[in-house]
Amino acid sequence: MMQPGAHYSSGSVTFTVWAPLKKAMAVHLYTPEDRVLPMRRGNDGYWTVTAGSIPPGALYKYRIDNGPDERPDPASYCQPEGVHGPSMVIDHTGFGWSNEPSRQPPLDEYILYELHTGTFTDEGTFAAATARLPHLVDLGITAVEIMPVAQFPGKRNWGYDGVYPFAVQFSYGGVDGLKRFIDACHRHDLAVLLDVVYNHLGPEGNYLRDFGPYFTVKYSTPWGESINFDDAWSDGVVDFFIANACYWLREFRIDALRLDAVHAICDRGARPFLQRLSETVEKEFPAAPLPKYLIAESDLNDVRILNDRRQGGFGLHAQWSDDFHHAVHTLLTGEKRGYYIDFGTLDHLTDALKMAFCYNGRYSGFRRRSHGNDASSFATGRFVVCSQNHDQIGNRFLGERLITLTDTPRARLAAALTLLSPYVPLLFMGEEHGETNPFLYFADHTDEPLRQAVREGRRTEFAAFDPDGTAPDPFDRTTFDRSKPDWNLRNKPDGAAMLRLYTTLIAIRRENPAIGPGPRANLTVERYSSGGAIGLHYHPHPGNAALCLFNFGDTPNELSPGIEGQWKQLIDSCRIPDEEPEETVEAIHSFPKQLRLSPFGFAVFARVS
Repeated sequence: MMQPGAHYSSGSVTFTVWAPLKKAMAVHLYTPEDRVLPMRRGNDGYWTVTAGSIPPGALYKYRIDNGPDERPDPASYCQPEGVHGPSMVIDHTGFGWSNEPSRQPPLDEYILYELHTGTFTDEGTFAAATARLPHLVDLGITAVEIMPVAQFPGKRNWGYDGVYPFAVQFSYGGVDGLKRFIDACHRHDLAVLLDVVYNHLGPEGNYLRDFGPYFTVKYSTPWGESINFDDAWSDGVVDFFIANACYWLREFRIDALRLDAVHAICDRGARPFLQRLSETVEKEFPAAPLPKYLIAESDLNDVRILNDRRQGGFGLHAQWSDDFHHAVHTLLTGEKRGYYIDFGTLDHLTDALKMAFCYNGRYSGFRRRSHGNDASSFATGRFVVCSQNHDQIGNRFLGERLITLTDTPRARLAAALTLLSPYVPLLFMGEEHGETNPFLYFADHTDEPLRQAVREGRRTEFAAFDPDGTAPDPFDRTTFDRSKPDWNLRNKPDGAAMLRLYTTLIAIRRENPAIGPGPRANLTVERYSSGGAIGLHYHPHPGNAALCLFNFGDTPNELSPGIEGQWKQLIDSCRIPDEEPEETVEAIHSFPKQLRLSPFGFAVFARVS
């Protein structure tokens, strides 16, 4: 597999670009001196040239078919002047990593914290985000998930409009800024997961069509033409994106990749893209000394994503479970629009806790067909769950967070269920202190017709919610600024209480090995006859057990768990807001026959004998 891009080594650079249908290609160097380097066509449509006396920082574009138009490198590592400007040569060997990675947590020990670099801090840079890492360590986070950083137009974007998959957003701090952030994460024993987008590219600055058949009209996606993974000339496209995944894992020492919306990756080939990707990563990055993980976001409820390749699967390591989120959200908010119409009962949540997918072949009213397949044979550590993330917040009309849609007791219950679930939990930046600022959709396109089209599209999408046409303007700077967490909330009573709760719940999870991912045989999910309550009974062996109880009712709930033995109470939700965590723990000699949970309350017990 050829490696696209400009590869610097000891004063010389090898330029490689895939352009299988072009008759001539050349590199136009702008700096340090103006010169043109004709390229030589090789196998499979790749063009290459090697030249000396080119330092890191040199700027260049590709000249296509000897014509007047020049384009940035599709595999550019850096775009210092934006998506329309020249590409920059980068020396990846010159960065001084502080140490060789020794140990990052395994996947089933991940407690993920999703952040958007541009809004996580006032400065919106990797350097500023680095200063907040001690907060994440104190919280108990073990892995940081960064929303996409591939170069996008302007300075403000969620990241899913990236058009240079290999280039690090320059306004965030570029290549070295990201490497310094990752290096700092590893010094804090934090794994790093990067969100990558292989289902589409953004519209502005997307010049891939000028080089080759990167897209196909064979399929359509919500973003237009599909990326060409299985049509004519698709081998070069597949290699391009697989090379991209390996680039992040190798050059940046990323520990895991979140593959965005894999249900929109259209590939009906005998060896689909996701399968070839997992094969390559397994070959190029052996599990020892440190494994690299591929985690898919998917709304298909399809275990082929996880199945071994020998069983016709893709062989990825984990995938999202949207059913968990939807079940929790509808129970706590009562919302019943869109895909939420398929949820809303305690049975849905019970099934999601038992099997990861409650839609495992059953009929979906939203889809008007049966949906999903059975995931119950997979260990729970292969599924990522959350009660809120950038999608579930930001794709709302007003970008409301869960605590804004409900209230503090319900938000606390959602946090407890997520963090004490048998799955890999994910938090979204700021939720740990009860953040109330929204996370809105924002962008910074420079093309005015495109800006107007985006505005009109959002007005149409939310017409039923916004009859006066007052949807937040994605291109207004205040929309972006409103999406930043208010870190001062941590120092106010309500925010401090919520932060103590999250810290306590994470500590309970990490200090009690019975709680969290494991074989499903070690977990019993109980729906109590008293109504409105669920119990998670973790029992890997008799001397190591935990019971987590959750009341989804708005009245107190009297429970009779019917469990024998001596237990210690680790947390009682009704005592968290005003007390320090250590004051909430009390020992009990035997399990009470009758327990009382407050409205939307929860309690956790660990067996001591």
